[in-house]
Amino acid sequence: MRIAMWSGPRNLSTAMMYAFGNRADFAIWDEPFYAPYLAKTGADHPMAAEIIAAHEADPAKVAARCLDTILAQKPHIYMKHMPHHMIEGMPTDWARDCVNVHLIRHPARVIASYGAKRDDVTDDDIGFRQQAELFDAFGGVVIDSADVRQDPEKTLKKLCDVIDLPFDPAMLSWPAGPRADDGVWAAHWYNAVHLSTGFAGAEGPLPELSDRDHRLMENALPYYEKMAAHKI
Repeated sequence: MRIAMWSGPRNLSTAMMYAFGNRADFAIWDEPFYAPYLAKTGADHPMAAEIIAAHEADPAKVAARCLDTILAQKPHIYMKHMPHHMIEGMPTDWARDCVNVHLIRHPARVIASYGAKRDDVTDDDIGFRQQAELFDAFGGVVIDSADVRQDPEKTLKKLCDVIDLPFDPAMLSWPAGPRADDGVWAAHWYNAVHLSTGFAGAEGPLPELSDRDHRLMENALPYYEKMAAHKI
């Protein structure tokens, strides 16, 4: 099984990758198209030069690897993909041969969390439109991070059932600290998840947003609601 897990930033995506990576039968791959995205756009992201230097930056080679021999000779692979990395010209046909899963989160929470890491945030940075377009193109299973945090075992069992994968209780916890499979960007983005050993509990009320961030939320909300209507 090749799982393409599509998720915007600051959306439980690394914790979900760790959950699948804690299974003995899964290899994991952290944001395969991040380096190609940075190389093609020149986007001013933290550690951009280090990312391009350390990871494959040719999108055609990355796309081929998405369907190549599974890493570490494992039966299955879980690929953590960011929709906003799939800019015009990035190959996407490989996704037709994957089990596509879409992890969504309320845009107010995404924007508040992302804004704490970057000063300038745009609609394209948070990927809601791009994720909806990928869902339209390839379909797939939709899960909400709020449901995962509220009841991880119930939600992950439901996901595994839908994609015809036996549930493994090892998905519910993992060792603290970084993983060898982390992208080099983990030094900037993964400090919180490196302290974790499992999914955090339910989140509180939606955060208050500045006027700018509220406009971002209003732009993203229709895409989130469209996908939330399909969640399992």
